[in-house]
Amino acid sequence: MSLRHYIFLKEVFLFALTAFGGPQAHFAMMFDIFVHKRRYLSEQELIELNALCQILPGPTSTQTITAIGFRLGGPTLAYLTLLVWVLPGVSFMTLAAIAIHWLEQNGVSLHFTKFIQPIAVGFVAFAAYRISFKVINSRLSIFLMVVAAVVSYYIRTPFVFPALLLAAGVVTAFDYKQHPKEVKAPFKVNWSNFLLWAGVLIAAAVVGHYTRWLPVRLFENFYRNGSLIFGGGQVLVPLMYTEFVEFKRYLTSEEFLTGFGIAQSLPGPTFSFAAYIGAMSMQKHGLSGELLGGLVAAAGIFLPGTFLIFFVIRFWTRLKQYRPVKASLVGINAASAGLVIGAAILLFEPIESTPLNIGFILLTFGLLLLTRVPSFLIVLVGLLAGFLL
Repeated sequence: MSLRHYIFLKEVFLFALTAFGGPQAHFAMMFDIFVHKRRYLSEQELIELNALCQILPGPTSTQTITAIGFRLGGPTLAYLTLLVWVLPGVSFMTLAAIAIHWLEQNGVSLHFTKFIQPIAVGFVAFAAYRISFKVINSRLSIFLMVVAAVVSYYIRTPFVFPALLLAAGVVTAFDYKQHPKEVKAPFKVNWSNFLLWAGVLIAAAVVGHYTRWLPVRLFENFYRNGSLIFGGGQVLVPLMYTEFVEFKRYLTSEEFLTGFGIAQSLPGPTFSFAAYIGAMSMQKHGLSGELLGGLVAAAGIFLPGTFLIFFVIRFWTRLKQYRPVKASLVGINAASAGLVIGAAILLFEPIESTPLNIGFILLTFGLLLLTRVPSFLIVLVGLLAGFLL
């Protein structure tokens, strides 16, 4: 690697330590650091990369910064970029899971985290509002959003989420004529990274099925989720809650919401919350099991999006010229918004409907909507209120 590549990785690490606010805020910081300050790429190139990553399953910020690394130094630099970007958040969330389990084992009450749970619901509710405001622009989109919210709320199985996304994409793909025609040029597809993505998915499912070894099954669970989620970390929340809390009962609702609240207070990718879920899922296997759980969950959630961006980036410019492809994204985005709305309702259910809890939900939503108060400050206030009250 060249000196320029090492400088780039240093910038990525500093970015990972300061990137609060989710994908939209991350994108603005990428402009400042990677375009205006270091000139690794042009404004238009960054906009196009980010647009591509937004329509692929997986974590948008992670895919975008990995794609920048790919453009600068090929696959090797891209994988190093991924590692440097996710390491701080994944490490902290794994340690948070270990700490919470230790407190529970030693009889230390987690009651001081009681306001983190309604704050987490406020975060998800605001995510639902923001996604809906951004992608809903027709009556069909509204219909698909409502259907996705209702179905995901009443049919609580992990398999309903990818089915809703795919079905919504198919519905709007038929409405492709509203998109303008473009001159299409022939292109050749390099299938190697797609085969790698599919091969890992199939191998993990087969090995997990026959060995029943929990770390392999966790890796497969998160790899599958990371392969099918559009819309960022907030869309991942309903899947993880349904699968790991309600369906498999690896952790409690209180543990889940506490971890999600902590994740919202940290810089870096929201998907690092998966490391917390993985570590908590392995809490019966001791410290080494918790560390392994955090590692396999993080690998499972981040790798599929990386493989897919490597696959698509080579031919995306020509693929997006096809109108059905553009049209299908309308339905996928609408269903994603519906899933987050369903998640907000689902996460509110186990919380006691006290004036304080409802007040913290509304306060969190209002601060995120009307001010620029960082998420971590809201969480710190919630922890302080838990200690005092």
